[in-house]
Amino acid sequence: MPHSTTPQTIDTAVTHGDWRDDLFRDGFVVVKGAISPENSKKYIEQMFQWLEKFPFGFDRNYSETWTEKYLPTHMKGGMYHGYSVQHERFMWEARQEPGVIEAFNRLWGTEKLLVSFDGMNLTLPSTKRAPGQPWPHVDQSPRRTGLQCVQGILNFAPNGPEDGGLVVMKGSHALNEEFFKTHDVADRKTWGPDDWFGFQESETKWFEERGCETIKVCAEPGDLILWDSRTVHHNVLPSSQNLRALIYACYTPASFATAEDLESKAKLFMDRKGTTHWPHANIFENAEKKLRLGKPDIHERDKPFEEPEHTELALKLAGAKAYKT
Repeated sequence: MPHSTTPQTIDTAVTHGDWRDDLFRDGFVVVKGAISPENSKKYIEQMFQWLEKFPFGFDRNYSETWTEKYLPTHMKGGMYHGYSVQHERFMWEARQEPGVIEAFNRLWGTEKLLVSFDGMNLTLPSTKRAPGQPWPHVDQSPRRTGLQCVQGILNFAPNGPEDGGLVVMKGSHALNEEFFKTHDVADRKTWGPDDWFGFQESETKWFEERGCETIKVCAEPGDLILWDSRTVHHNVLPSSQNLRALIYACYTPASFATAEDLESKAKLFMDRKGTTHWPHANIFENAEKKLRLGKPDIHERDKPFEEPEHTELALKLAGAKAYKT
């Protein structure tokens, strides 16, 4: 079960005169140019190289191989969370991008951060892809109050209205507490350690009736997309023939974590295991056995192809090295 206590958080009523005001007001924001165009291209190249290391036959130059038959196990178009991808060297290099770190330092008012061990998304163009069903949800339990987690997308490819991506209900974070006070959802959800809650269509209409506009978030290569975990959100698959390429990364203050969670986080880092969107809580491995084409995936990995460099910053972000008090 999640912790019953809530760590002290920041005052979102304070005005800063920058993108933080948009995040606190709307529940999401696009921070421009957090990563250089050159590095964005580099990360896309490394993501393609990662796909090509598997023996499934994927070849970026042949669209005939851009199907599940030739790709590692993934979900919702191109979300990869298996194979220890969370700890590939390029993933950790991206997490340490100065512009990304600076944004989260500014957000939380501290340089002492932890980062999530989250996955990546490389959604390839397809003319046969079904549009998929929306799955609006939040990633913060009502047992936690205030701003406790801000999720992030490190965006590497052009992402316009038809290119797939993040969809949010603008301002819904501010109604999160009221929703759970006025709706009995006990028969549908017992809050577990992942803080996740999915909404039915009638419940999203409740937010719409209170002025929450549904918005497809657009971004350019190198932009950092941030959203409050209390904001109702989901993703949509591309209807265009453009590539979607990104890494999911969330950072929160190390002071939010308990000693027990820090110990668990450090162990999962050394074991090269992935976790949830949360950097300081919900520290557990997703041990679900994944199937590929309906069968156990014999190429599942418990180590990355390329081990990450244990820089001082990486170790601190991973909870494997303590910050000086």
